[in-house]
Amino acid sequence: MDEEIRLDPSLTPFFNPQGIALIGASANPNKLGYALARNLIQGNYPGAIYFVNPKGGSLLGRKVYTNILEVPEPVDLAILLVPAPYIPNLLRDCGRRGISAAIIGAGGFRETGEAGAALEEECVAIARKYFIRLLGPNCIGIMDTHLPLDATFLPPPPPRPGDVAFVSHSGAIIAAVVDWARGQDLGLSRLISLGNQADICEADVLAPLALDAHTRVITLYLEGVRDGRRFVREAAKVARVKPIVALKVGRFASGQRAVASHTGALAGRESAFNAAFWRAGVIRAETSEEMFDWARALAWSPLPKGRSIAILTSAGGPGVTAADALEANGMRLAELKPETVARLRQILPAAASFYNPVDMLATATPEQYAACLQAMLEDGGVHGALVIVPPLPMQAAGAIAKALIPVIYNSDKPVAITLMGDRLIQEAIEHFRAARIPEYRFPERAASALAILAQRADFLARPVVDPQPVEDIDREKVERLLRPYLEEAKASGTTVPLPTEVVAQILEAYGIPTLAVQLVRTAQEAVQVAERMGYPVVLKVASTTVTHKSDIGGVLLNLLDADSVAQGFEVVLQNVSRAYPEAEVEGVYLQRMLPLGQEVIVGAIQDEQFGALVMFGSGGVEVEALRDVGFALAPITDHEIEHLLSTTWAGRRLCGYRNLPPADRQAVVEVLRRVAQLAADFPQLAEIEINPLKVFEEGKGATAIDVRARVKGESSSSA
Repeated sequence: MDEEIRLDPSLTPFFNPQGIALIGASANPNKLGYALARNLIQGNYPGAIYFVNPKGGSLLGRKVYTNILEVPEPVDLAILLVPAPYIPNLLRDCGRRGISAAIIGAGGFRETGEAGAALEEECVAIARKYFIRLLGPNCIGIMDTHLPLDATFLPPPPPRPGDVAFVSHSGAIIAAVVDWARGQDLGLSRLISLGNQADICEADVLAPLALDAHTRVITLYLEGVRDGRRFVREAAKVARVKPIVALKVGRFASGQRAVASHTGALAGRESAFNAAFWRAGVIRAETSEEMFDWARALAWSPLPKGRSIAILTSAGGPGVTAADALEANGMRLAELKPETVARLRQILPAAASFYNPVDMLATATPEQYAACLQAMLEDGGVHGALVIVPPLPMQAAGAIAKALIPVIYNSDKPVAITLMGDRLIQEAIEHFRAARIPEYRFPERAASALAILAQRADFLARPVVDPQPVEDIDREKVERLLRPYLEEAKASGTTVPLPTEVVAQILEAYGIPTLAVQLVRTAQEAVQVAERMGYPVVLKVASTTVTHKSDIGGVLLNLLDADSVAQGFEVVLQNVSRAYPEAEVEGVYLQRMLPLGQEVIVGAIQDEQFGALVMFGSGGVEVEALRDVGFALAPITDHEIEHLLSTTWAGRRLCGYRNLPPADRQAVVEVLRRVAQLAADFPQLAEIEINPLKVFEEGKGATAIDVRARVKGESSSSA
């Protein structure tokens, strides 16, 4: 069920303050204290405004108080624009004055090093003592174009009132976006600069934006999140009400960790963010341009009921470009019905192309544009349209825009406009922007926007379900098995690998089929075990320091008799000794050789911000070559499992491919559920990996062949 979105009342003064006190107001036009005072006055904020500076005097026709304690009622928001060392005492004064919210604009805190971090912690402690909520420090403030309120020191004028909110960890990005929005005539609703997030963070501001009547789309510039799981919970509630588009930067920082498993090597911060965003319904943009392209479409367009798109153009090349772009974005060309084609033939000359893409030729008139679009949108097989208007030899783009706008207004299907060119399309740009119809310079951007509308529709159609817990498990057994290794990890301060046989027992406790494995230390012992197991058998080197065993001859398959087992035992040890002379080798593992099947990898790892992640993809020797893997938060929902299977080649191949018969897909689903539950139940498991999980023919199950895991002494705080 959808959770209700509630506004934390302690945040109200930031978004609907009764009175504002600017501490650090300045009469010097070259100082930020003057710029912020000017913006408060010129922005026509309707509440009380007070200026505070120890020098007193007057500013912009208003009295300047020498101390916050002198300021009369009403005042519930203080803006502190003074050097960092003065902030703690001023916060105490605000607390004694009864002010419940403060914006700290100054830098010089955690971003500067240990001394600044200590100063920031002192400010937080003071704020908590006096029940003050903090925005910042190191931020440029907050803006609401509808209230109106401009509590920033940005140069005027502010952007025009609009329906897109922007939240940013970077103040400089906000400054650039405000100036860009003015130039693009893009209206914004609220802007929030988070700065260092000493108190208020990105998760806190989602609910106020969701409840804001003027905000239709929330955009985020994120450098990280403070509490991963909390962000997912809050974003998941809000995304059901309003779209959230996020630009998460720092994708190529040191997110990859060199650890002794494929799961660890393939998982990074970005895998976790992708999984978190997908669960919450947050749309992830790769560029700033994408973020605002999509925001305009989401704010101004109805959602499509499918992915079939009609293209209307007056030039062939752009139409083909648009068709390619739609397919690249997961959309498809609509097949026009015969009656639609007949209508188009009545409108256009015989030389035109009447099948999608519809090319009206360079002689197209505004009336033909409008009539053709009308016919296409009334086709039941068309879910949306992409209209291309290049500079035409005999028609003005502005006239075409005026003809198209009524048609678009009267349809419940999305239409994305591509206005190609620059000077010759300016009038058309103005018409479409005034009408709140998304327009783009090139077909690729328009196609991308339509795809995002379809993605949003798919998300809203997705059922809201929580992960279902796996019941038939033995948690106590796993706790007993882990205990000695956790003590070792805690004592050493490092992760500790688990013996293969212990990992197998852990998987068995969670109902995950595993192939019996036995450690042998001599060739004679290997033969004895093989005789009991039955031939054929497999030999694998037993070493936690050797990862790619098969690459160096550390795995021998399909051994059929005692002689091959005895010789194989010696060969495995010799191969490993040559390749890794320093490797720690316990002996050799012996297993039964299983029949043919598809090989996939299933793993789980603990992310510092989001807790347990489960991985699925192509396994065996393919895992690193293909890098065909996907991640989801754990525990996992059935819908997330389907997403992992449908977006990886390994998952699609389970349904059969060429000479491969369909494999037991349901068995893979069950293993994923159980591995995810295991990782969520035991955050002390730093990572666990099954590679490969051998999946047999449909109805014949799946078995974990090679397993490994590591534990850490402390559990993840966000799991």
